[in-house]
Amino acid sequence: FLLYLFVLSSKSISSTKGQKINRKKNMARGKIQIKRIENQTNRQVTYSKRRNGLFKKAHELTVLCDARISIIMFSSSNKLHEYISPNTTTKEIIDLYQTVSDVDVWSTQYERMQETKRKLLETNRNLRTQIKQRLGECLDELDIQELRSLEDEMENTCKLVRERKIKSLGNQIETTKKKSKSQQDIQKNLIHELELRAEDPHYGLVDNGGDYDSVLGYQIEGSRAYALRFHQNHHHHYPNHALHAASASDIITFHLLE
Repeated sequence: FLLYLFVLSSKSISSTKGQKINRKKNMARGKIQIKRIENQTNRQVTYSKRRNGLFKKAHELTVLCDARISIIMFSSSNKLHEYISPNTTTKEIIDLYQTVSDVDVWSTQYERMQETKRKLLETNRNLRTQIKQRLGECLDELDIQELRSLEDEMENTCKLVRERKIKSLGNQIETTKKKSKSQQDIQKNLIHELELRAEDPHYGLVDNGGDYDSVLGYQIEGSRAYALRFHQNHHHHYPNHALHAASASDIITFHLLE
């Protein structure tokens, strides 16, 4: 019985070895060549799958071996992907790397930041000095050529300001003329209306059973004026009643401020 089992085991081992050899041959025939994937869609799909697989392995290594792992990846489109072990940060990993490997990762970046800060402070200082010079301050440190340049610059600036002022005044004058023209037209129409009313007492009267025959409203420089003609409209009940002729004295003007 034991011998039989051993024989079975031998056959099984022989069969397993044969399968492994065949598998290696098949893998050799179907092995993927490591090179850049030209198709963009296939490249993105492969990147996503292998990234997820890499992060999965990193997580397993973190859990099984209590390791601290930080992975930072950028795709071909500069999209950031990262994995960091729980209960730690990327900065802690980098600081630990500096301590263990005795490599200062931040020194170059710090020096670059200091240089940028120095340039910005210098630019700010120069701008403040230029502003003071245009206000008539800090002129003692300028030589004759710099003073002449400053004078020319100030004259050009004054010229631009003067041209802008003249243009603004011209626009205001044009707007005022248009408003004046509009008011003159309104005045002419009102005068014409009054003349017609003086010639014809029935002009513009509306008999609607109210207390007044007509109401005329018009605009006068920011306030609204209403000209009311006080004339009773009950004359249609009295045939022999003579109509009162309309005149300028029949119109009373009320100014209502808005």
